[in-house]
Amino acid sequence: MEQLFSSLVPVFSVRLTLGLTIVRILSGLAFVHHGWGKIQNPFGWMGPEAPVPGIFQALAAISEFFGGLGWIFGFLTPLASFGILATMTVAVGFHLSRGDPFVGLPGQPSYELAAVYWTIALLLLIAGPGQFSLDSLIIQRLKKKGNQV
Repeated sequence: MEQLFSSLVPVFSVRLTLGLTIVRILSGLAFVHHGWGKIQNPFGWMGPEAPVPGIFQALAAISEFFGGLGWIFGFLTPLASFGILATMTVAVGFHLSRGDPFVGLPGQPSYELAAVYWTIALLLLIAGPGQFSLDSLIIQRLKKKGNQV
């Protein structure tokens, strides 16, 4: 069991942990910002004529807002990353289906930002949140409890 928990937050160098922490917090702030308006009306933030069912709108709102909070604090990072990864997969697919370019002209739709967020979500899903996170703190405490028994 201890190996399972240890694999959720691998030990990295301080430089790598600092880099993961900065990426995690800044990206998390962006997702809280993007998700805030959506979480105010989770089942209808796309408007009444949206082709996307309300439940999927709510899942996107939840993954962006609460996933962003998870990234900021490094709490339940794999779950937060999975939700954001799924949402960004849909976003990239939407842009590709419309023929949007990777990088558009100013004001033109593109999938660049969704692809960057997708990559960050995949990074955090694979690498974990780093040592400066609540996930790491929880795992350290669980290890200490396990050694005291």
